[in-house]
Amino acid sequence: MPARIERPSDHPHVAIVTIDRPERANSLDPPTLVELARAWREIADDESLRCAVLTGAGERVFCAGMDMQTTILVSQRLARGERIDPADFEGLRAVSTATLTGFDLGKPLVAAVNGHCRAVGLDMLLATEVRIAAPHATFALEEVARGLYPTGNATVLLPRQIAWVHAQELLLTAAPIDAARAMAIGLVNRVVPTHEVLAEALRVADQIAANAPLAVRETRRGVRELLHLSLDEAWKRQEELGRPLRKSADAAEGARAFLEKRKPKWTGR
Repeated sequence: MPARIERPSDHPHVAIVTIDRPERANSLDPPTLVELARAWREIADDESLRCAVLTGAGERVFCAGMDMQTTILVSQRLARGERIDPADFEGLRAVSTATLTGFDLGKPLVAAVNGHCRAVGLDMLLATEVRIAAPHATFALEEVARGLYPTGNATVLLPRQIAWVHAQELLLTAAPIDAARAMAIGLVNRVVPTHEVLAEALRVADQIAANAPLAVRETRRGVRELLHLSLDEAWKRQEELGRPLRKSADAAEGARAFLEKRKPKWTGR
């Protein structure tokens, strides 16, 4: 399968999604888009999963973007009003879900950036909460160099996540930056040796999954919602999100576990 989902037994409540086309630089062709969209929907619907990790197969490329020989050509034909293969059309229909542009996973996502992260690969990166990169990873938004508008997450989320000047440089020059620069401007959390990238991403995912699932879900939701509100609206909305959690069974369990010096047993209620 060009994209697969795994549930490692030694990492409870965590799923790994791998883009598995190393021979094509883990680029996204229509079948891969369909499989990615299916994986995200499965994770979103599974209450036992509390966190996910996204990575690419191999040690060279995380995701090089859309497949220029299939997806891009098909989308251009569709834009011209030409008939396309139904399977290709299904892939194009899945783009927004597959790339997490028009689909909210509802759960934290950790990126294990094992190599080059370009174009739509960077769009998917922007949908993640925590990002671990290999030293040889590079990051670029190459759309303007190809005569295209970056219609994924880049122009919407990038200026909200890093400083304006760094976002504009990435968007307008189409020039790649290395992992050290990406960390310096706040695009990734940290850079670790290549062979440790997935293990570090899973370690972070386990930390997230070990916390109260309701609290994690609502905190993630709050960060996304409050970012766009005025301060007065943000304070009000924060209280609306926090009040129900203070009455939850998990909050009571968290207090008991603290007093009893033990690990809490979360029920998600």
